[in-house]
Amino acid sequence: MRERFQTGNLFKRGKWWVGQFRLNGKHVKRRLGLISQMTKTEAQRALAAILAPINSRNAPASSACTFSDFVERLFEPFYARKWKRSTAVTNKERMRKHLLSEFGSCKLGSFNREQLQDYLDRKAAAGLSFSVVDHLRWDLKQVFDMAVHEGFVLRNPAQLIFTPRECPRPIARSMTIEEVRKLYGVLGVRERLIAGLAIGAGMRPGEIFALTWQRLESQYADIRQRVYRGDIDSPKSTYSVRWAALSDGILSAIREWRGVAVDPSPTAWVFPSEKLTTPVRKDNCWRRHFAPQLKAVGLGWVNFQVMRRTHSCLLKELDVDPQVRAEQMGHTVDVNENVYTRTSLERRREAVNKLESALRVN
Repeated sequence: MRERFQTGNLFKRGKWWVGQFRLNGKHVKRRLGLISQMTKTEAQRALAAILAPINSRNAPASSACTFSDFVERLFEPFYARKWKRSTAVTNKERMRKHLLSEFGSCKLGSFNREQLQDYLDRKAAAGLSFSVVDHLRWDLKQVFDMAVHEGFVLRNPAQLIFTPRECPRPIARSMTIEEVRKLYGVLGVRERLIAGLAIGAGMRPGEIFALTWQRLESQYADIRQRVYRGDIDSPKSTYSVRWAALSDGILSAIREWRGVAVDPSPTAWVFPSEKLTTPVRKDNCWRRHFAPQLKAVGLGWVNFQVMRRTHSCLLKELDVDPQVRAEQMGHTVDVNENVYTRTSLERRREAVNKLESALRVN
């Protein structure tokens, strides 16, 4: 017996969130989690994850299904079970802004490769960054991969599309030692510590602002959480859960900041907002306390990503082992070498002069 698409009902019963839905023609209730430990949004997400395979099984596999229906009823509920909360928010925002607004009412069977490639070309011509257009390319491929697997279409029209070379790619810059010293010289106590954790310890901004004092009570930062758009979440990946070593200078800066902190208790935020109950917002902190000072000394191009890349690049200049760099920053050696690390021109000149010396005929 095929049942129609369902979203289910969510309600409270005692101390539990309970979801109700149909299964094999019968009404079923299932506990989703404790109200004290789960928000309504999280409960709705849990219910959607239960219903995704049921709706997938019940949905008529037809090429006449619209792009919007397929994404919202099948694709997103299924992949939301895999995505982190921060990833889900970003992916859904991007798909609604760019893909559903463009293709929402189009039938799945109406797409072709040229149409989708023309779409990416237009996005590139409009000035969207390489990262955004490349994510849209991947979104389209993944959606139609699932549509093929579920029998909605025979072939994936996005299989061969590519990110246009005209897409502007950001310049991967890093700071020199002199520029780092200049940066430290214009920042206050708190901001100097934040920059130190990024440049000296290679931490991500979300990891820095999610720190509590009990996570800094040794010679390392115990990274078990991050903050993203105000939400406390788990770190970016399994590699991100780590102990990030802290230098003697950073430990001294931590003691200095703790000495003037309003609340230095173990569970308090190291960098709290004015309310003290939440961590300070990264963007607010940067806009008010970093950007004006850095712009005044010619470092207006610096951001958190630049500082973290600087950590990796300077360690490479000092011939620190790639595995050490990767574990300190919380990712794989491949990512560290190919994404974060750039060699300086001085090191490259040393290399070519060394080669020239080796090739010189006596």
